[in-house]
Formats: sequence, C-alpha cells, structure tokens
Amino acid sequence: MNDSIWAGVRQRVQSLAAAPGSDRIFGAVGHKFFLEDPLTPAELADLEAQMGVSLPEEYRGFLLHVGAGGAGPAHGVYPARLIQGRWRWEGDGAELADLSRLAEPFPREGADPESVQALLSERPEEEDFEEIEDFDDAIEAWDERWEPLMFSSDRTVGATVISTLGCAAREWLIISGPERGRIWSDNRADDEDLEPLLDGNGAPMTFARWYLTWLEETERQPASVPAAD
Repeated sequence: MNDSIWAGVRQRVQSLAAAPGSDRIFGAVGHKFFLEDPLTPAELADLEAQMGVSLPEEYRGFLLHVGAGGAGPAHGVYPARLIQGRWRWEGDGAELADLSRLAEPFPREGADPESVQALLSERPEEEDFEEIEDFDDAIEAWDERWEPLMFSSDRTVGATVISTLGCAAREWLIISGPERGRIWSDNRADDEDLEPLLDGNGAPMTFARWYLTWLEETERQPASVPAAD
C-alpha cells in the first residue's frame, strides 16, 4: 500500500493532545497522544534483518512516517525499540511473542476446537462447591490443562503483541503467513480463543484500518465527551 495513507497522521495525533476532552478518551491517560520518533530507513532495515523477516507494508509505513509506537488504539501501539543492541517490542505481554520465530506462518486455525469446547465444558464453577478451598483446587487443576492448550508459543509464531486493552486482553499484529498484516484479538485470559479483529462490515482489520479507524473515531469524540464532575 502507498505510504501516502500516513501523510499528516502524526500531526493529527499530536493535535489531539490539546483538544478539549481528549484526556478523558480511553487510553489517553497512559499514552497522552505522545508518539515516539519514526524509525529511520536504516533502523527499520536493521530491525528486519535482526528479526529475519520483512514487516507488513502498512506497519512499515507507520514506523517510517508516524512513529515507532505510542498513541493509538486502546492503550497505544507498543514501541519497537533497540535495547542493548537487540530490537524488541515493549509493553504488557510483549514477551509472549517469540521474536525468533516471526518468519514462521501464523497458524490461524488455532487450537483444536473440539478440545477447546470439551475443556471449557469441564470448567469448575464456584457455585458447585460447598467449600471455596475445594473450588480453588479444582480451578487450579483445570488451569493446568487449559494453559498448555491455549498459551502454547506454537499458537502465536509469526506474530507480535502490538497493543493491550488492559486486564490481559491484547491485540497481535500478524507478521507472516496468510493473515500477514492483520490484527488478531487475544482474550485467552477470559477463556476465549484468539480470533481475527473485524470491522463493522465483518472484514478483517489490517494494521492501517485498525489505526486509522481509531484516529477518525477519536477525532470525533473530544467535543462530545462529558466534562468531568
């Protein structure tokens, strides 16, 4: 995609910091509409060489023309940073991504649906136990079966965590494979599976669509956000 889609976006985001009511928009308390400096072409080339992969075009354009991270959907876009000679993304849960496997195709089929549903049907419910200690033991035993199934690193190869909504709900940017360039939601902490993020028409959200939709909606919000008491 042509990098012209990012023309003026950095300035639009920065201008929101001074818009009335913008400080009450979800996520703004954390990112304050701050954007890190864009990467230089040399820095981007170094990042890609180190990761052994070419990043999706829309995201490459963002890094070069908008910023290495900062203000964005939910609590913002995780910044790509060079730390002691190694590139990485920084943010809550960023360590879940195996950066050594970004070139491997992301497995969009996920875990075996039948196994997932069978295990969910066996999830202990607190009201079924007379003693809270018995429930705690049962849920702990269930978690020991759930986590290896749902949180295996094999399920998120070819992807990196790009943002968080809080409470361990995260969003991933797919780097490699058929879903390349798209955003997937991760609500596994709430016993839900990874799934593609869709727009209002049911179409998969690419990185640019994800970011620009947030920007357009945020630009419409400040004047209508109720004043604080």
